[in-house]
Amino acid sequence: MKTVLITGASSGYGRATALYFHSQGWNVIATMRTPRAGVLPESDRLRIVELDVTEPETITAAFETAGPVDVLVNNAGVPSISVFEDTPMARVREVFETNTFGVMATTQAVLPQFRERGSGVVVNVTSSVVLGHMPLSAVYKASKTAVEGFTASLALELAPFGVQAKTVQPGACLTTNFAANATKGAAPDELVPAPYAPWAKQAMGGFASQDLFTKESDVAETVWRAAHDTTGRLRFPAGPDAVRLAEAK
Repeated sequence: MKTVLITGASSGYGRATALYFHSQGWNVIATMRTPRAGVLPESDRLRIVELDVTEPETITAAFETAGPVDVLVNNAGVPSISVFEDTPMARVREVFETNTFGVMATTQAVLPQFRERGSGVVVNVTSSVVLGHMPLSAVYKASKTAVEGFTASLALELAPFGVQAKTVQPGACLTTNFAANATKGAAPDELVPAPYAPWAKQAMGGFASQDLFTKESDVAETVWRAAHDTTGRLRFPAGPDAVRLAEAK
């Protein structure tokens, strides 16, 4: 029986992915910064483990607890919606610490066992912002684009050992906490300095009028496909809006 370790599994895409792999008969290591009961069903094939991707000691402990894994899904991430001019550099570093360096840290932790075994898949969840133009996302897009580049090069390094690296690019999902966490309860007009307000209003209006959106299940199913792909494909858009953006590139 195979095992997947998923970061950021307390909600959203991570939780949906944990449930999907579990439904397919896999062992699931669902990691969270703050483990909570009741988030996922009780099962002898599902363990909830503490892991904060910005804390090296919790990464080490989580992999020791997990034992051998076959797939690592780097899903943990933090959102950011803001005008760059008004974004403190401390916040920029915070976003990169989780979205980029956290992905690298967990990947580095799992690679020795993958390489020695001659198998394994790293699936890095990025975002459809890397495919198109999303307003107010300079920092977030930069952090996710960095992961795309990292994964593309990593895949070449790992190929001689039979290990794979993939990215999954979710579209815009209305049922996750992305927007709420990114804005921290602020109204749209409080997100941007006054000089940017007319542009931001127009840009966000365009986003609100889009006709296709992504569901959490789209992402879970796409992560599953990426983990089982044998064609050498690197990138997997998830959700109809992400697929449309990918086809338009």
